[in-house]
Amino acid sequence: MAYIKWVFRLAVLFLVAGFLHYTLAQHDVVRIVNTYEERQELNDWTRVFWSSPDSQSASLTNRDVQFIQAVRPNGDAIVYRNEDTGWSWPPYFKFDTANLYTEANDAVSTKAAPEWVAIRHYGWRNEFLSIFPNAVSIKPVDAPDASFFPWWNISIFVILFGIFWGIRVRWVRFREMRIDPVLDEVGDSIADAGDSLAERRGHLQRWLGRGKG
Repeated sequence: MAYIKWVFRLAVLFLVAGFLHYTLAQHDVVRIVNTYEERQELNDWTRVFWSSPDSQSASLTNRDVQFIQAVRPNGDAIVYRNEDTGWSWPPYFKFDTANLYTEANDAVSTKAAPEWVAIRHYGWRNEFLSIFPNAVSIKPVDAPDASFFPWWNISIFVILFGIFWGIRVRWVRFREMRIDPVLDEVGDSIADAGDSLAERRGHLQRWLGRGKG
């Protein structure tokens, strides 16, 4: 039973960690090399990895999506999508897709004369599933080794930890006041029933012994 509990806890922890890793913002320092627009089919389960802005119907099976092609300082290629999030999840309230597309085009540079930018985004890049992180903002930086302290992510973790701790404290109090006394009473009743049964069994054995004698 203990193994089942640990497997369940690890599965829940894995799901929560994956959800947070996908949703929370990250920063990539890259060099933008191109932008383009392409129609995407949204008729399978991978639709969950594409935005559903309020201005577009959830019943659409395809739509045009803007993309930003970039290169990391180590030479690896990375492609971002540029979609509004609107009022839906995740709550980035992004409505400036057109402006961001213009900023990306303005930041295009060559390998000989690179212009480095920090792209704030959420989501994952997976070539097999054809999913892309969604760019939220673009900010010029001075060097490819620029770094950012995740103030926002740390704040979210602190809030989530506070919520979790509050729920746990209340659950422990509820269990001590409501559940544990009931379990103790049930345990005492079972123990009393066992003692009574043992006593009756002893009486029966003694009676049978006298009968045999």
